[in-house]
Amino acid sequence: MTGSARNREKTIAMRRPFAALALTFIGASTAWWAAAQTAAAPASAARAGAIATVPGMAPVPDPNNLYSETGSGHMSPAVAGALERVYVPNHTANTVSVIDPASLKVIATFPVGLNPQHVVPSWDLRTLWVANNAENRNTGSLTPIDPLTGKPGKAIPVEDPYNMYWSPDGQHAIVVAEAFKRLDFRDPKTMALNYAIDTPDCGGINHADFSIDGRFAFFTCEFNGAMTKVDLVNRKVVGTLKLSAYFNRPDILATLAKPGKKPKRIPDPADLGATICTTPGMPQDVRISPDGKLLFIADMMVDGVHVVEADALKQVGFIPTGVGAHGLYPSRDGKQLYVANRGTNLIHGKPGGKGGVSVIDFATRKVVQTWAIPGGGSPDMGNVSADGKYLWLSGRFDDVVYRFDTGSGQVDKVKVGREPHGLTVWPQPGRYSLGHTGNLR
Repeated sequence: MTGSARNREKTIAMRRPFAALALTFIGASTAWWAAAQTAAAPASAARAGAIATVPGMAPVPDPNNLYSETGSGHMSPAVAGALERVYVPNHTANTVSVIDPASLKVIATFPVGLNPQHVVPSWDLRTLWVANNAENRNTGSLTPIDPLTGKPGKAIPVEDPYNMYWSPDGQHAIVVAEAFKRLDFRDPKTMALNYAIDTPDCGGINHADFSIDGRFAFFTCEFNGAMTKVDLVNRKVVGTLKLSAYFNRPDILATLAKPGKKPKRIPDPADLGATICTTPGMPQDVRISPDGKLLFIADMMVDGVHVVEADALKQVGFIPTGVGAHGLYPSRDGKQLYVANRGTNLIHGKPGGKGGVSVIDFATRKVVQTWAIPGGGSPDMGNVSADGKYLWLSGRFDDVVYRFDTGSGQVDKVKVGREPHGLTVWPQPGRYSLGHTGNLR
């Protein structure tokens, strides 16, 4: 989430498309790409319980666990030789810090474009892209990093790349043009624009995950407390759902819908002594359950995680976690979901907040552990180490990176640049990337 994102929709009055430029820094070989496409044949629907994936998408080996191929040890040949590093985009410093996870030291820092938001692994796992969205300006860009050397290449001008994902078949880069309520589908090599899908009911379109069969994408709408479902095959929005911690309380929903300014908290008429939060939601990260049936959506204003049925696009639950629920990351065994609670409901928070991590059990939908940060902090976005032993998260308002031990919850800190955001840990297990900071399958 960006500090001045709310103002961008007002200040950017027109689209300023860039001419497509040839990519001068390509990490994927033609031979590997062709082989990957051949291997990504749809699963046979004749097999018992098989998932009929969209054409070009890799099969789903285990319909009960779409994370089965991201377990420890499932390393693709495509990441052979990649340096073990943590890449941290420093949003305000316009740099990327490179951490050696073995020594817990920053071993390099290099400049990128304006306002880097996320470091995104490419679909073929051969390139890492830094999304520099240049807030309130038309100078957005994508900076490629070669994971074999850890060094950046020449940036490509791209309009408003707040975040980036990949179509499950690998044919398109999906640039999240947040300021325009738009998804831009681009060539994954040159980043030339192929087509776009407008999402008019999704203010602050933000983070995403994909259905188990690859047909649908689910994007959070940060500025209007909703989630939108996009049909990638027919290239259109098929529904938008308003999210609420009080989804099963029509009496509260009716009260909140009444016009007029309300106090931040009001008494709950059905529960003496309890209160209701009137602040509108601000959904952030989203992850799908291992069986592909449920979506878990972190909401930084209501301090918890919404649960939504993916097929019906219907809310069925809410899990309180901690202040400023933000990033979501499945464990390597696909049994737990790590929730980064940023420690504040403010867009511009202060250092030393009430941040920490909640651990949700996918099967029971309950918080089973909570990890605090000694002295406070602001954990934001990141990912899990390849062996699953550590959860790495940026400390957005503390200018540090946290490394949580997933066994004990113990925290180590590494000093980085100003306002670190969507870091990625590399390499990671998996066959292909769907984007963000490493949504692999």
